[in-house]
Amino acid sequence: MSWAKSRLVAYGFLLGTVGVKALTSPEAKKVYTGITSVGLRCADGLMKTVQTVRENFEDIVADAKAINEKTYREEDERKIAEARAIIEAADRPQD
Repeated sequence: MSWAKSRLVAYGFLLGTVGVKALTSPEAKKVYTGITSVGLRCADGLMKTVQTVRENFEDIVADAKAINEKTYREEDERKIAEARAIIEAADRPQD
């Protein structure tokens, strides 16, 4: 193995060792804790938004069902009125 490759291996080992020390330092842990805290706050905000959207959707669905029930009831009443008119017309004596 050439000296250049040996130096690269040594530098990589050194960099890895320093990197592990830096990543496990108390300062790094404070940074990770802060980032995690921000992430959790974002998640809380997102869940509140999702809950609001879900509640609004449920209200919309309930209103739509009420509209459909009213529409179906009105259609049924119209059909019944038409049927009564047909029956009454059939029961009238023909002149």
